[in-house]
Amino acid sequence: MPLTPHVEKHFTATETVRDIVIGMSDGLTVPFALAAGLSGAITASGLIVTAGIAEVAAGSIAMGLGGYLAARGDAEHYASERRREGWEIKEIPETEAKEVVQLLEGYGLSPSEANSVVTGLRAKPEAWIDFMMRFELGLEAPDPKRALVSAATIAGAYVVGGLVPLLPYMFIAESRIALYWSAVVTLIALFLFGFLKGKATGMPALRSAGQTVLIGGIAATAAFVIARAFSHA
Repeated sequence: MPLTPHVEKHFTATETVRDIVIGMSDGLTVPFALAAGLSGAITASGLIVTAGIAEVAAGSIAMGLGGYLAARGDAEHYASERRREGWEIKEIPETEAKEVVQLLEGYGLSPSEANSVVTGLRAKPEAWIDFMMRFELGLEAPDPKRALVSAATIAGAYVVGGLVPLLPYMFIAESRIALYWSAVVTLIALFLFGFLKGKATGMPALRSAGQTVLIGGIAATAAFVIARAFSHA
């Protein structure tokens, strides 16, 4: 009787999705707020598009740089903690051995079983460091290219999201009319973005879409009110 191989499917692109969420969410809300605020003072949509594109360019650079620095910080933190674990294994191995036993007993292993694992780890210092990094500190080795990928992902998502609320202004000359269409288009984009995010992460897609619309809508409304208040000041 033929056996069908068991293939486990796990979501492994958490960091990438996080970067897309960060960039897209800000991209959808900030340019919308800027355009909405300017719509009350400027009737020509062309000027709003120019200002919006300038904001998208500046925002994507700032967001991308922030993502790069955050990823570099994570990598430096991992390297620092790994050096510390290496020193502890070399200088105070008995203390580290006790920590391993405590960790393994927490998973239900008996003291004798835990000590057998410790004996094996003592013979492989690098594996011992890897074990402590993962199970004691909960840290995984970062991808060396993570910083650049994170920066590009966040910046790209910001640009894509930022162009959405500006699209109506590109086709409608009257800014007040374009504003209404911009609000509709932005809400639809938030719904679709939330739906796809739910599909990608394994969450209920409709619930994810609803949450994204609610949160993004609140953020966009707050930003809109502030922008309009300053534009009329």
